[in-house]
Amino acid sequence: MHRRLLVVLVPLAVLLVAALGVPLSVTVAEREMQEVYVDRLNDIGRFASLAETALSTGRTEALDQELTRYHALYDIPVAVIDTSGEVLLGPAGAYQQTARAEPALPRIVTAALAGARSEPSGEWAPWDDSALVVAEPVGRDSEVVGAVVTISDLSKTRDRILVRWAQLAGIGLLPLIALVAVAWPVSAWVLRPVRELDVATARISQGDLTIRADAEAGPVELRRLAESFNTMMDAVENAVQRQRAFVSDASHQLRNPLTSLRLAVESLAPHLSPAGSGQPAYEVAVDELKAMQRLLNALQASARMESMRTASPVDLDTVLATRVDRWRALTATAGQTLAVDVPPGLRLLEPPGGLGSILDELMSNALRLSDAQVVEVTARVVPGAASAGRGGAAGGVVTIAVRDDGRGIDASERAQALRRFWRAPRHQNVSGTGLGLAICADLIRGAGGELRLEEGLARPDGTGHGFAAVVALPIAPPVASPSDAPAPAPA
Repeated sequence: MHRRLLVVLVPLAVLLVAALGVPLSVTVAEREMQEVYVDRLNDIGRFASLAETALSTGRTEALDQELTRYHALYDIPVAVIDTSGEVLLGPAGAYQQTARAEPALPRIVTAALAGARSEPSGEWAPWDDSALVVAEPVGRDSEVVGAVVTISDLSKTRDRILVRWAQLAGIGLLPLIALVAVAWPVSAWVLRPVRELDVATARISQGDLTIRADAEAGPVELRRLAESFNTMMDAVENAVQRQRAFVSDASHQLRNPLTSLRLAVESLAPHLSPAGSGQPAYEVAVDELKAMQRLLNALQASARMESMRTASPVDLDTVLATRVDRWRALTATAGQTLAVDVPPGLRLLEPPGGLGSILDELMSNALRLSDAQVVEVTARVVPGAASAGRGGAAGGVVTIAVRDDGRGIDASERAQALRRFWRAPRHQNVSGTGLGLAICADLIRGAGGELRLEEGLARPDGTGHGFAAVVALPIAPPVASPSDAPAPAPA
């Protein structure tokens, strides 16, 4: 966030400094150029006055010597020319050599011989190499008899302009550096509540409703936002707790009268004739009471497991070590074959309530509902994959699949199978409540994972595929070992 804020502020500050600095730089350069031009104009004004007197009296030796000394002292060729452009006084060789490189000189000299004072011809830009040509007419109006011309090298002037520009750039960098130095801690102070809200919402998306934002830090607006967020979370947590408490209390309160009703119904068994018409009704009533007791047990288990919302790292090897033997015994009793293909060393985030309970539920579905011959448990690592509950997991996810080659369910039924109390039409007479997969899906989402229902193994008779439940959970971050700690500094 700091970088994004600076990316917005720094270009604006650069534009502001440029908007002020560029015109100032142009003004500085033009002023330097103007000073040089005024100096040359004063010099040739004096020389033009002297040249008018010297040419009218014929005494030109003193002026010629002064023009030569001026060139030797300032390295600026200065010459008095007649109306045809021939050099009358001054260093003719130096003047003519320099004049060849100045394309603007004929225009300026022509204007001077016409009696007009020329404007500066040189460009002040440091990347330009033209000289400053200044010409002053000797005489006035129709009595112009010649002109005094100077050709000034502007390299030193341009060097001074570059130095001034560098100074202005340095001065302009100071507010930018100060802005960055101040914006970083200020943005940290401003954005810290935003970061904490982001962390809080991430924890809430994982099912932790106890998290709260710090409403004591940051600007007033963000503190009010944090207070509103905390008030909202208090209301949400209270509503969820009341809902869970209602489900748990209702299930518990219904258990006693339901148990009494079952005992009362079962006490009628000795009074029924085995061949009488009441016996089927009695058996149906007992079966329904048993189903209602299973439903109440499932509701209580759901409320109890949903109250646990903290995902924790777990080794998959440890979970499977306590269950694979029991799964093999159960599948062998049911006449099925269990195949386990899980690489060692996988570590992932365990859903609330335990990963083992979820895998037990998936195995129970495969044993009770599929009529399968083979049940397969596999695990694979998908590097860099994103789990549905987290939006992105840098370390990837672990997928654990429980597949069978039984009857399976259609794609349309798989879309509904994770809904609470849903049961396939052909399983209506099989014991169950329709809550198992729904509870498992909720718990897996609480750990930032996903439960997917897919096609399973191919059936032996080639008529289709069985059923598969795939659990995708984020890989747990590695545990820092003591060897990773920084070594103590030598005494």
